[in-house]
Amino acid sequence: MADTLEDLGKAALAAAPLGVNADYAILRGKELVLTLKREALLPTMRALRDDPRLAFEQCMDITAVDYPSRPERFDVVYNLLSLTHNHRIRVIVSTNEVLPVDSVAGLWPSATWYEREVWDMFGIVFAGQTDLRRLLTDYGFEGHPLRKDFPLTGHVEVRYDNARGQVVYEPVKLVQDFRNFDFLSPWEAMTTLPGDEKVHLNRIEQGNKP
Repeated sequence: MADTLEDLGKAALAAAPLGVNADYAILRGKELVLTLKREALLPTMRALRDDPRLAFEQCMDITAVDYPSRPERFDVVYNLLSLTHNHRIRVIVSTNEVLPVDSVAGLWPSATWYEREVWDMFGIVFAGQTDLRRLLTDYGFEGHPLRKDFPLTGHVEVRYDNARGQVVYEPVKLVQDFRNFDFLSPWEAMTTLPGDEKVHLNRIEQGNKP
């Protein structure tokens, strides 16, 4: 397995354009990771798909990781699968809140869904992606949840109004009672568990027996 991954890593590295700083690593003895510069992403991905030695026909997933202390705080992570050779590779490029990453939807149409999800959750822009819309959050949501830079309560709420017969958007209104917290975990706050009453009744019945 190690020799196979080494050969695959070298072939993947050779797929990157000349003069581009790229590297590969084998993690936990079985996970091949290729790290690229952002500008080399598209030509390298095309080579990973079209080179018969590699033949990564499917983009299985795209996600991101946030490292707020870094200048380029985001790692965009691509997981590719070759059905022909039955091997996988993880490709990583870094970016920040402003610099866009080239869309790979032209290579794998399924990437559109994943790129929308990453943009929605992290705010990473994909250049060339024509369908960059909210996917998991509401249309009125401000910010990107996995950046942790949004208000915890949100700005608007959605409900169905029976009187108007339609869905309405309105500012969030929190009842004051729900702002009081006891800071206990559910288990600490639960002093009586369901079923305890049966134990108490049995003890009372046994205590009343002569």
